[in-house]
Amino acid sequence: MSEEEQQAGAAGAEEEVSMDDWAAAMAEQEVADAPPPAEEAVPAQNLFQEIGAGVAIAGGPPNLDMILDIPVQLTVELGRTKIAIRNLLQLAQGSVVELDGMAGEPMDVLVNGCLIAQGEVVVVNDKFGIRLTDIITPAERIRRLQK
Repeated sequence: MSEEEQQAGAAGAEEEVSMDDWAAAMAEQEVADAPPPAEEAVPAQNLFQEIGAGVAIAGGPPNLDMILDIPVQLTVELGRTKIAIRNLLQLAQGSVVELDGMAGEPMDVLVNGCLIAQGEVVVVNDKFGIRLTDIITPAERIRRLQK
């Protein structure tokens, strides 16, 4: 056999070995990439305490004490008005701004911007307060939110 034939035969053998190695590597990769056997998913249970499982406040929903210390913004609104910036810049000490609320009319009591009651102004120890005269029912509050 000539030297060229030997080199050609060796090259062919290398190609066969290389192809076999390549096929083996691909087979190993397929096995490695295959998803693991499916295990049955079990939902997590008892991760969180049930809302009704705690101590209840007398007359209130169970576990209401979890939210009693959350601060909210309570606002009493005398009235509103729209004013042009020109007029706003002309305001000075002693200026009077007319509001849309009428004297003697109940004032709106808002919690975080949501109307919850109406009331009248009272003075207690030289400080203003409000006496609630009408509480908005939860059904009415929901109805107003949907508008």
